[in-house]
Amino acid sequence: QVELVESGGGLVQAGGSLRLSCVPSRIIFSINAMGWYRQAPGKQRELVASITFDGSTNYGDSVKGRFTISRDNAKNTVYLQMTSLKPEDTAVYYCNVQGLTTAPPFNKVNYWGKGTLVTVSS
Repeated sequence: QVELVESGGGLVQAGGSLRLSCVPSRIIFSINAMGWYRQAPGKQRELVASITFDGSTNYGDSVKGRFTISRDNAKNTVYLQMTSLKPEDTAVYYCNVQGLTTAPPFNKVNYWGKGTLVTVSS
């Protein structure tokens, strides 16, 4: 069983910064893409940012220019640096990791973290 260990959430004032990190508890697969999604109360889960193994990134429109996703392939860790936080960024942030098993038949895997709460006060 693989768990995604997330850390870095918390309470911050508007305009502040936080950094989230996520690492799988076990590596039994090759990682292709890692990312962060969020879900605010009463809303659907949405993409915040994602990054592929070769470093290609994709961001949700609402966070472009404020959030930066990065990864350390040697540590199998993905980070989300959040700056200029706004109250509307308040949500549970979920880590997502996608890859392939390392043995035949090389099945796709898709893991989710349990979520970390980010609260931005006005």
